[in-house]
Amino acid sequence: MTLQTLAVLRVLLVRPPAENFGLQIAKRCNLPTGSVYPILARLETAGWITSEWEDIDESVEGRRKRREYQLTQDGSARARAALVEAQQTLGEGRAALGEDPGSNAAWGF
Repeated sequence: MTLQTLAVLRVLLVRPPAENFGLQIAKRCNLPTGSVYPILARLETAGWITSEWEDIDESVEGRRKRREYQLTQDGSARARAALVEAQQTLGEGRAALGEDPGSNAAWGF
């Protein structure tokens, strides 16, 4: 599990499904879309997320349709477990380096 994938999972856990479009996820993770879309594709193939095109009239909205991504129930549980495991691993690494293992504020969980 890469740090980039963990960042994407964190965004998907925190934001309501209606706000989970690829570009928005990339911005919230501070990652390039060229990194985020392959992560989303892998998560969808693995069954962690689903996606669908938003239902809009492009000519009325004045923009193209966007793809909305949402964690599945199983994906949500697996994402939470992956984030907890990463936090524990990070804490153990910090403790081994003599740092405060509880200072994971940058992770936001």
